[in-house]
Amino acid sequence: MTFIAKSFGVAAIMATSALCAFGASAQEPAQNDGLNGTLWLQTSVEYKTTAMSVYAGATRLLPAAIGDHSWTAALEQDGNFMAKKPAVILDVDETVLDNSAYQSWVVTEDTSYSSKTWAAFVNDAISTPTPGALEFTKAAAAKGVEVFYVSNRKAPEEAATIKNLQEYGFPFADEKHVMLRGEIETWGSAKAPRRQAVADDYRVIMLFGDNFGDFTDDIDGSIDERLEVMDKYATYWGERWFMLPNPSYGSWESAAFGNDWKKSPEARRQDKLDSMAPWAGPTE
Repeated sequence: MTFIAKSFGVAAIMATSALCAFGASAQEPAQNDGLNGTLWLQTSVEYKTTAMSVYAGATRLLPAAIGDHSWTAALEQDGNFMAKKPAVILDVDETVLDNSAYQSWVVTEDTSYSSKTWAAFVNDAISTPTPGALEFTKAAAAKGVEVFYVSNRKAPEEAATIKNLQEYGFPFADEKHVMLRGEIETWGSAKAPRRQAVADDYRVIMLFGDNFGDFTDDIDGSIDERLEVMDKYATYWGERWFMLPNPSYGSWESAAFGNDWKKSPEARRQDKLDSMAPWAGPTE
């Protein structure tokens, strides 16, 4: 009986240990490609100071951009634009408004972006200003520059977007200056038609965004092709075009897997790994 009791006791301990190990394993956070990028956007001083630096640099250039009537940032600008009133165009998401709360929800819930949940988030109007954005837009407005917000948020989200911008005092936050996807039939996800609409009446002196498509529609190529387009406009960056960092999402990600969102998450992740250029490792 003693032997049996001891054996039963050992078995019980082993079973308990196994259950504990299983419980610990079951509680481990799920892997999500957006964790580090979203954490950086939401918590790091490195992100905040980078965004502030981008806008501070643009603010210093405002007098030169306003004073030089041949200065334009829009590729769509044509004809005699020198006498037109100056304007700046800014993207909204991760350029003017910080939506890292939504991205954090995606990561912590181990889910993915959907237009339904995104619309619900937008309609809550809880996004906060990107560091430096409010100060820059106010400085531009004070110098007589009109501010346009060209976003790929959808037309039904306009009221919530305007409400969110107005809550923090962003200038020109109204129906004329907030230009969303689908408001006009020709306003699709590509932003050139909306930039053109602004350039028809204004001299566009600066563009701001967190995605390549905020500056040019030539964004859907391979990684190398996108680098070629970047180099083509080398003189624009930091003078007429101002890029905000966004390691959480964007066209940079889909370029790694051929812009094919029909691929499984596993296939997309493998393509991302294959797109990297790793060190060969130690020789010993």
